[in-house]
Order: sequence, then structure tokens, then C-alpha cells
Amino acid sequence: MHLMIVGAHCGDGEIQAGAIAHKYAQAGYKVTFLHLTAGEKGTPAHLDVETYRKQKIEEAEKAAAILGGTSITLNHRDAELTFNEELVKEVATIFRKEKPDFVITHWVNSMHPDHALCQQIVQDAWLKASLPGFDLDGLPPHGLRRVFHSENWEDMDGYEPDIYVDVTDSFEAYLEALSCYWFIMNSTSFRYYDYYKALGTTRGCLGRTKYAQTLQNSKGLHVRREGHIPGFPIAQGGTK
Repeated sequence: MHLMIVGAHCGDGEIQAGAIAHKYAQAGYKVTFLHLTAGEKGTPAHLDVETYRKQKIEEAEKAAAILGGTSITLNHRDAELTFNEELVKEVATIFRKEKPDFVITHWVNSMHPDHALCQQIVQDAWLKASLPGFDLDGLPPHGLRRVFHSENWEDMDGYEPDIYVDVTDSFEAYLEALSCYWFIMNSTSFRYYDYYKALGTTRGCLGRTKYAQTLQNSKGLHVRREGHIPGFPIAQGGTK
């Protein structure tokens, strides 16, 4: 089984679902982090943009290794993403090559345009990767079983988690992976490390465990179709 986490920038997928990724990697799943851009425009004063881009790609590779996965960074520019067929087909081709079973990505709303575009690109790439009518490098069609959305402080408009994943045993590795990123440890505009450490604790409280990360199902995909109320089956012949 293969879990792929798709983020707009290096660092997004790790902060949103890095502990979940580590938990699944430890259970034997293949884990891949796919970054549409490096997220290089938040350049530190002591670096130029291209140097910081290379640094972030290296940071992503180190973080992925700690979490038990691998990292792929595409050659698109931070804050310049657009929804276009070329990019959608690039991601769809990666889905066919890598064959993830399920994907975790951004929520549908965000204050950051790249984040909102990322999940749109994922949804359209899911469709194109699965349809035999699209020729993508001659690769056979591949459909995802599910796409989930994960929690990012910039994407909270309408985000209502309906899955709490206990990540207690993976949280130390998660924090170690976060510490690979310069922006997480040194940003003066937002306390990333403190926020996500506290968020893991808060979600753990709500999830009745020590640490948790959350997901939200794509709209409509959490609907259950049963012959009974889930958790309350009706035995043949009825019950007394």
C-alpha cells in the first residue's frame, strides 16, 4: 500500500500529516511526499531565492527520510501556480507511475492561493490518471481509492475534521522532521514549530489520546450507504 502526501510547498505536507505518514511508514506502507513547488519565495535575508530553493529541497529530503518516506519536488515556482492542463497531467502521470492508493492534501479553502490550487490539481489529476482515454507517457490508468484533506493554519476556512488519527508513537519523529526546515524553526512571522506541537496536543485531547493529527473527508465521500445505522447492525430475523 502506498500513501502519497501532496503539498503546494516543501514543508506543507510534513506539517499537516507528517506524523500520520510516519505511523503508516512504520506499519509497512510506502510513503511519498510530493511538493508542487519548493516554497522558495519566503527567502531568508541571508540567501537568494535559488539558493533557498535548493536548501528547501534538501530539507524536504531529510524530513521525508526521518518520516520513513521519499520526497519529490516539481520544478514550479512558489506563489506562481496556475490551474492548467500541463500541471494537472504532470501530477496525473506521477500518480500512474507511483501508484498511490490514497492521497492526503490541502483543504479546499485557503488564504494562500497555492494551497487552494493544489487540492484542485490533485482532484483533477485523480480523474485523468484513472481514465484510459488519457495517454500519459503510455502508462496504464491508475485510480486512487480516496483523497483526504489535512490541517494547515492557513487553510482553516470551513475545515471541520472528521477523522482523528492517534499519532502518539510517531510524534517525536514528527517534531524531529519539522526541525529540518529553516522556516519552521526560524520564521518571525509565525511560530510554526510551537503551533503544530500545540495542535498535536490539542487534537490529542479531543481525540482522547496524547497526540493526534486530523483529516477531513472530501465532500460527499464520507457518506455511508448501509442497510442499517453504522455500529447498530440488525441481525437477520431481528433482535430482542
